[in-house]
Amino acid sequence: MKIADLITWFEAWANPAWCESWDNCGWQIEPGVLQEETRVLVCLTPTLAVMEEAIAENANLIFAHHPLIFNPLKSLRTGEAIAEIVRLAFTHNIGIYTAHTNFDQVQDGTADVLAQILELKEVTPIELTQGGLGYGRVGLLEPFLTLQELLATIQTRLAPPNLIFSPSADLQQTISRVAVLGGSGASYISAVAKTGAQAYLTSDCKFHQFQESRDRNLILIDAGHYATERPACDRLVQKFQSLNLDWVQLSQKDEDFRQFFA
Repeated sequence: MKIADLITWFEAWANPAWCESWDNCGWQIEPGVLQEETRVLVCLTPTLAVMEEAIAENANLIFAHHPLIFNPLKSLRTGEAIAEIVRLAFTHNIGIYTAHTNFDQVQDGTADVLAQILELKEVTPIELTQGGLGYGRVGLLEPFLTLQELLATIQTRLAPPNLIFSPSADLQQTISRVAVLGGSGASYISAVAKTGAQAYLTSDCKFHQFQESRDRNLILIDAGHYATERPACDRLVQKFQSLNLDWVQLSQKDEDFRQFFA
């Protein structure tokens, strides 16, 4: 399959027109690779380390969730990471394509994969957008779990380096309804509270957002940006593999940009 055909297939599933006005979805760098047979490296974030990995693997496409170019660039200068990524992309003929907020909304996108990992049933979006799609997912746990069991399940299945949750007087309380949203989802606390969810798994939550969540009787669980979005990249690799591409791999140089001192 040529790169142009892969992008056409993907955009029929997760249309870049669905991305938010502040976002930057679609081609970040297209150095003339559309008619090449696809060799794709999938990653969460297109970093210099990922670009070097793509070069070593002879890939011609980096397919990322996070945009390489998020804010308008005012300059590209030697010694800057983005400038070096751009130079290497054109030197080695490697395209960079991003699926961000459009990928968040769709079936088997970032939120949907989280819901599947927790085996939620009767799943619906937290906030509808178009055509039955939407941001986040909320559903039922079957069987129900205690809060302690839910936290242990998240720790086991997502392996976050640090799991933060709201103060709770009773780790043995029964949790039946859970909401999930990969990445920065604290702005949806109010919407989640209206769904009847007892717990909300997301990331990048601030101190007072934990307070807000507690005041709404919602247990906020922060598993980190990387841990909540990386599984969707793995799922994307599986989908690409089903297309019998020339070569596809999940990046091994993708990384969580936070470390926690033991």
